[in-house]
Amino acid sequence: MSFYLAIIGSKDNAIYSLDFGTYRQGGDGTSKFSADVRQLCPFIVHSSLDIIEEVQWTNSAMHLKVIDKFYNYLISAYVTSGNIKFLLLHETRADEVIRQFFVDLYDLYVKTLMSPFYSVDQAITSKVFDQRVKMLAKKYL
Repeated sequence: MSFYLAIIGSKDNAIYSLDFGTYRQGGDGTSKFSADVRQLCPFIVHSSLDIIEEVQWTNSAMHLKVIDKFYNYLISAYVTSGNIKFLLLHETRADEVIRQFFVDLYDLYVKTLMSPFYSVDQAITSKVFDQRVKMLAKKYL
């Protein structure tokens, strides 16, 4: 199973993205997306931003669950209080596990935001952040 994670800023700019595979059921963590789908992942995820903007004002929860579908892929969303969007493209429905992943990712993002060397809507290029996101993926997905 493959995943594509995107963190989108408050100005709809890409802050961070990562494609990875599952570690469950003997997976090695590498993405199994075909070359065509791998190139389309950013476009698929960004196409759901309009849906998020409609849903976030009618729902008081930060975790919006599955908000969109593209062929056999689902898009789950989490919107922070600062209007930063976490989007995950995945194949199977696992709302509770994805919610836990998003909550820990939010905690990691807030710690990054507290750094004096980082400002809101700036791209995250930290290797430490990348490693910790991969650790979260290994733990939950």
